[in-house]
Amino acid sequence: MTFSHLAIVMPAYNEAEGIRGFIDEIRDHVSPLAARVTFVIADDRSTDDTAHVFDDVADVDVQTQPANRGHGPTALAAYRAGLASDPDLLVHVDGDGQFLGADFVRLITAAESTGADVVHGVRDGRTDPWYRKVLTGAVGLLIAAASGRRIPDVNTPLRAYRPSALQAQVDAVPADASVPHVHFSLAEARGGFTVRYVRVASIPRRGESTSGTMWGRAANLRLPPKRLRQFAIAALQEVWTLSLRPSAPLRSIRRPGSSS
Repeated sequence: MTFSHLAIVMPAYNEAEGIRGFIDEIRDHVSPLAARVTFVIADDRSTDDTAHVFDDVADVDVQTQPANRGHGPTALAAYRAGLASDPDLLVHVDGDGQFLGADFVRLITAAESTGADVVHGVRDGRTDPWYRKVLTGAVGLLIAAASGRRIPDVNTPLRAYRPSALQAQVDAVPADASVPHVHFSLAEARGGFTVRYVRVASIPRRGESTSGTMWGRAANLRLPPKRLRQFAIAALQEVWTLSLRPSAPLRSIRRPGSSS
């Protein structure tokens, strides 16, 4: 066994179709790596049965949020809940199940063998609609220019964190931030955090309906959905205000124990 307590946290919205099978797959793969594995789901006020899928499962804690707030705030709530359980490693992943259980082992093993503050899962073969890939690529270029280095898959939701490194960032990023992982990636590059990257497979969302994904699954749209365009504009404004402008508050995030 590698860790005493491994916490796996995930935000979820209308993922009842696939989330139990996803967690079962993760558990099967990572259980040999820790004496205790626990799961925390931050449910963003789902309108399906996501909140009740795990009523009979002891190692899964479903925490229904006070209001539907979107992915970013719900991911931050999942992080905070996971940290409160006092793990020695915390893994975040989205509840739509777009990763393979075997890749969690690779991520966790990399965290252990390198001693890194955080390990990012860099997605290969993304099946998301073209406009989401373009948006991620554009944000990546912006962050590379700001940080002075290229960050692979800047917004990846699959990350393994040492608690102290994560706590420093969760404490600094506002609870209503819409793109916390972009802020995290930039702070890690600037603030002296030790980051490692592991290539992982990206697979289609688990479940047949489109209700669990914010932007839909259509791949043949000529233009991004209006809602995504509005979100992208607001997110860029947030990144500028919180992380990029010269007086941005998140510029001060540093790795715990760093003297710089």
